[in-house]
Amino acid sequence: MLIKVLGSAAGGGFPQWNCNGRNSADLRKGVAGLKARTQASVAVSANAEDFVLLNATPDLRQQINDTPELHPAPDGGPRNSPIKAVVLTNGDVDAVAGLLTLREGQAFAIYGSERVLQVLAANSIFQVLDPALVLRKPMTLGRSFAVEGLSGAVGIEVEPFPVPGKIALYLEDAHAGEGFGTQEGDTVGLKVTETATGHHFFYVPGCARLDEALRARLAGAPLVFFDATLYTNDEMIAQGLLNKTGERMGHMNMSGEGGTMAAFAPLDVKRKIFIHINNSNPVLREDSPQRASVQASGWEVAYDGMEVRV
Repeated sequence: MLIKVLGSAAGGGFPQWNCNGRNSADLRKGVAGLKARTQASVAVSANAEDFVLLNATPDLRQQINDTPELHPAPDGGPRNSPIKAVVLTNGDVDAVAGLLTLREGQAFAIYGSERVLQVLAANSIFQVLDPALVLRKPMTLGRSFAVEGLSGAVGIEVEPFPVPGKIALYLEDAHAGEGFGTQEGDTVGLKVTETATGHHFFYVPGCARLDEALRARLAGAPLVFFDATLYTNDEMIAQGLLNKTGERMGHMNMSGEGGTMAAFAPLDVKRKIFIHINNSNPVLREDSPQRASVQASGWEVAYDGMEVRV
């Protein structure tokens, strides 16, 4: 199974359009050890011909142009695409806005939790995706499904599962109390399996904490892509970028006793890749002590164009 990292950054990408923090400013200056990144998404294929996208970011047009595997086939007629489905992990702008790029009368399927599909249904702009061609298919948490529309004998199955997280910012209800109206299905993780071989991996680009259910699910996994929004819980406050902690935004921080690296240490995950990296995160700097700490703990840092096979 081929996995192509289309984008590795958190919302806004890197550099973010209005960010003058140290990382973004230095990237614009051409300082060594920093790479531009689009917003987090991966493309998966069992046959290197048909692809399933995990989330559709606002950068999707650029990501497709930068990924030859996602280009129309030269002998496939005037309109064609290897993109056969999009599986959504949440209703955030950086997960769904790219769906609008996929208009123009192309057939594919959108899979999402009932909660996320309700977000699309409530916004009429998504009607530019012709419902006669672009089917919206609800996912049942904890139940695997075969992705439809793939050619050949090798298929892909996806199992969505609930992940501790938070409702999208634009959907927050300040009067709903703790959690701002968050419900199960607002944030999900995905287990993606190549049916012919059983090879699989987990994709969890947003996560507020590692609860016991998630620990049990990920223990011993061959490969996990996991939320790397912030290195420390208060880094955006400390850098003067935003008056919110990672906890408030619904994301774990990577470091510290309660952080991702410590939480994963006893889980025996064979390969661990951080994705969804915020522009404030010091691990973006290849020569930083934080990057060295991440690598020493057995983690990799995703980058745009990264290719993984399982």
